[in-house]
Amino acid sequence: MSAPAGRGFAGIDTWVFDLDNTLYPHHLNLWQQVDARIRDYIVDFLHVSHDEAFRLQKDYYRRYGTTMRGLMEEHGLEPDAFLDIVHRIDYSPLTPNPALGAAIAALPGRKLILTNGTRAHADAVMNRLGIAAHLDGVFDIRAAALEPKPRPQAYQRFLLRHSVDPQRAAIFEDLARNLEVPHALGMTTVLVVPQGGGVVLREEWELAGRDAPHVDHVTDDLAGFLRRVGAAPGRGV
Repeated sequence: MSAPAGRGFAGIDTWVFDLDNTLYPHHLNLWQQVDARIRDYIVDFLHVSHDEAFRLQKDYYRRYGTTMRGLMEEHGLEPDAFLDIVHRIDYSPLTPNPALGAAIAALPGRKLILTNGTRAHADAVMNRLGIAAHLDGVFDIRAAALEPKPRPQAYQRFLLRHSVDPQRAAIFEDLARNLEVPHALGMTTVLVVPQGGGVVLREEWELAGRDAPHVDHVTDDLAGFLRRVGAAPGRGV
């Protein structure tokens, strides 16, 4: 699955991957555990009902990029304790994915993770998937000075920290809105969408945007897509 007439992969020497719901299938709903812990945190932090906590969580996530950022800006949240608590989850739904690891390893150049999560969370996910050895770095929410995607500052700090030329980089994301800034910077963009067979607990807006002009390619099979990219003459797809 791929959008027509998108930018190709010729000359790409940096491959940038979102973490959650991109490097592992959406239908595992691993992030639902984090969602639930965020909701519980809001209940305790703001002394509100679970229904109100859910409303605030989704409102802040949509408006600020992360619920945490909304809580910081509107309620003075101290982020370190929040990040520690909400990422205490069960990673057992994740299993090794050697096909994905091989596809990433075969790509030329650097492979980096750009996530709104923490480094510890990224390490746990990579280790469970068995792909840590194939990735060259992680840029997490702390490295971004707590400025989450899709804020332009997050991408600017990432590009600077890792000396990435956006004209020679491709980025893989599960949220179309997180591809708008990278595309404007010159990156080739790939939207990773849910596979058809699984139950996906996402809001409608999170699943939208596959036809947006800033989305160059769309796939529901990341490992297969990467194999095709690596094998394509001139890396067109």
